[in-house]
Amino acid sequence: MTNFLFGGLNICQRRTFRFESDLNMLDLLFVGGTLVTGCKDSNIVTNGVIGVSGGKIALIMEAPKYPQDLPEAKEIIKLDSEIIMPGLINTHCHAADSLFRGLVENMSLEDWLQDVWKAEKAILTPETTLLGSYLGLAENLLAGVTTVVDMFWYPFETAKASIDLGMRLCTGGTFMDFPGVGNRTHDQYLNEASDFCSKYHNAKTIFPAVMPHGTYTVGPEHLQEAKKIADEYKVVFSTHAAETRFEQTDIKERYGRSVIRHLDNLNILDERAILAHCVHLDDYEKDLLKERKSVIAHNPLSNLKLGSGIAPVSDFLERDINVTVGTDGAISGNDLDMWLSMRLAATLPKGALMKPDIIPAKEVIRMVTSNGAKALGKSSEIGSLEIGKQADLIVISTESIHAAPLFDPITHLVYSTSKSDVRHVFIEGIQCVRDGSILNVNMQDILCEVRKLRNPILKSLE
Repeated sequence: MTNFLFGGLNICQRRTFRFESDLNMLDLLFVGGTLVTGCKDSNIVTNGVIGVSGGKIALIMEAPKYPQDLPEAKEIIKLDSEIIMPGLINTHCHAADSLFRGLVENMSLEDWLQDVWKAEKAILTPETTLLGSYLGLAENLLAGVTTVVDMFWYPFETAKASIDLGMRLCTGGTFMDFPGVGNRTHDQYLNEASDFCSKYHNAKTIFPAVMPHGTYTVGPEHLQEAKKIADEYKVVFSTHAAETRFEQTDIKERYGRSVIRHLDNLNILDERAILAHCVHLDDYEKDLLKERKSVIAHNPLSNLKLGSGIAPVSDFLERDINVTVGTDGAISGNDLDMWLSMRLAATLPKGALMKPDIIPAKEVIRMVTSNGAKALGKSSEIGSLEIGKQADLIVISTESIHAAPLFDPITHLVYSTSKSDVRHVFIEGIQCVRDGSILNVNMQDILCEVRKLRNPILKSLE
């Protein structure tokens, strides 16, 4: 028998267990490379080994001196200088809006939305939403994102695309008070939200949610109705919040309270509330989010591109608020690149406050891994490389020029890595991306159909 890091405790505890040679053969074994675990203490294992059995991580260890001391596995993937880390978790996206990438530019959010909604209403059907969902989710997957929180019309179609690609998805009924895509009534929106929660309540890879658009598009009673459904099924409640100064002013004029105060007055804020953006908050609101244990989905790229502002992320972290990271939609940020979002999340506060020592790289890694898992109530399943958790992991190449020399894998991941460096993606131990290519869906066919929509989309704005 050989000593390994093995068993029901996680690698952060660095305990040694014995691996019995007569145990069942592992399904998959990664040998070599650098393991960035995503644990609280940002543990790194150089020349590491990860074993997978039944879709879960069963073994984490440093590579033994002699290859014959490795456990047996049905498949062995030998690595060299690559980095292995948990799959990224994108906590705010509008995947199917990739159909409209680059269509509406150089506008503030309020003006921009008018053209966005016009184009969406003209083009979107369940069929076109499915195409857009494949497009946006595949872009996420190729960038190393294994779990997406997505807010969009026709959630059943987005769920289908996610299942076909092999991803994890948190989504659900999305609605506004005025007729949107499909001219559905409010009751129809609510029924869809409830039906989605019911269908996927016990699903393994689909995490249902309720997703009213925002306080300026959904009235108080309807927000409370949405929250009632979320509470009934104990699922995520996600909405846009305090994205722009105009939004804050608008809500204060309507209801006499700021956005966060308004949501709290409606008893919506709790640990299952994921609030996208939160750019414009005063100290009381920040303290309130801490008290309510609500989650912030930070979207730095779209906030910059739309001129919405810079979220006070360092203030959130000082209060121990759970901060996660999203890409927003490709229609607002043009690029569903979590690595770019990570870099902006790390650097914007440094520049805005002129403090180079705030938001360390290891904190940003947690934002896109373990913090996202916590936001979804899935900390026991995903978000870090620990024994017993789902084998959602990505392999990052370090062979490119911008990876040499490599001193610290954590800082390299945050400040130097690009989505093109993502080599392999595994979800629940099943490979979904190999050498930068999607395995489960013929994306060429999808792209062919998407390109046919270009002219109709352009005509929708005439």
